[in-house]
Amino acid sequence: MTFPELLSSLSSHAIHGAPPCDLTVRPKSPEVVADVLAACSTDGLRVLIWGAGTHQGIGHRVDPDVVLSTERLDRIVDHRVDDLTLTVQAGVTVGSIASTLRPHGQMAVLPEEEKAATVGGVLAVGASGYGRLRMGPVRDHLLEVLVATGDGRLVRAGAKVVKHVQGYDLMRLSVGSLGSLGVVVEATLKLWPTPRASATVEVAMPPDAGRAFRPQAVLQTRDRTLVMLTGTAEEVEAQADALGGESERGLLWPDQPRPRDGEGLWSVRVPPTLVPEVVDRVPGEFVAQHGVGIVEAPMDGPTAAAMREWLEPLGGVVVLLGGHDALYADPGPWGSDPAALDLQRRIVARFDPDRVVNPGRPAGGI
Repeated sequence: MTFPELLSSLSSHAIHGAPPCDLTVRPKSPEVVADVLAACSTDGLRVLIWGAGTHQGIGHRVDPDVVLSTERLDRIVDHRVDDLTLTVQAGVTVGSIASTLRPHGQMAVLPEEEKAATVGGVLAVGASGYGRLRMGPVRDHLLEVLVATGDGRLVRAGAKVVKHVQGYDLMRLSVGSLGSLGVVVEATLKLWPTPRASATVEVAMPPDAGRAFRPQAVLQTRDRTLVMLTGTAEEVEAQADALGGESERGLLWPDQPRPRDGEGLWSVRVPPTLVPEVVDRVPGEFVAQHGVGIVEAPMDGPTAAAMREWLEPLGGVVVLLGGHDALYADPGPWGSDPAALDLQRRIVARFDPDRVVNPGRPAGGI
């Protein structure tokens, strides 16, 4: 099949919210995704990957020739209940995974409140959710990926049972790469048993959370500090008593702050010891993840720029998650170029030499 015939056979209606493009395609298999990328690489076409659109605000804007939707990559490929593994295609949503696993008393370590987000999108931006304090980042719960590279190869990395690395660790590199190494079209996740009990305890100050043993999360907002607890009923009760605050059953995750006119939603990522100082400088609403080192807050451009100027010399970064269009130009979504930018460019060139997939979107404009 020629390139025009291939794209014509896949041509579909435009996606609401996606930028203007010449063509929108919705492949039904990893093989067809690879064929599309190979053809686009040959013809020098820019491709924007689109899952549910929930993370499209992260990174530099892409002016695409083709928008490739993962909407039809929606199969749950394999669920090995006894092995605690789940293999899904990229377009499967976080909510669908939760519904599949719930009857088996299992859970995937994915962002808790992003039910509409796709697995491919979560992995592309490296979104780990509020439970990262106890459960670790999302890449630590990934066993295997199938990636359609920018030049049209299908590459499998990792293993469903035993992790191993040969050459580039493509599996881990893909997480947070914003598609610069290709499209994760299939992923195998390590699962966990659903906790038998959970509770949310409000404490007076973040240091009070130190009386709990390995909480799921310690989250501070403008109005309160919440400690999330999981475990057996006895463990949760004992830790709640030790904290001494008001306790409610379940994990009551706070809402993500919403920016106002002229603002963007920013993720301030710092060494955990700096979180209290960041909170003191945030002008409005926020959610701070103590012990992790992330504060999400709406800010205007000058405030975000000042935050960057203060934190970058201390090892912090201030990343735009989405918001007012002007912020993508000033102060920009990423801040200073990463120290390893040249190395990143060389790695990307091995998998997407013509920079077909999400070109220019990652830090440094790769």
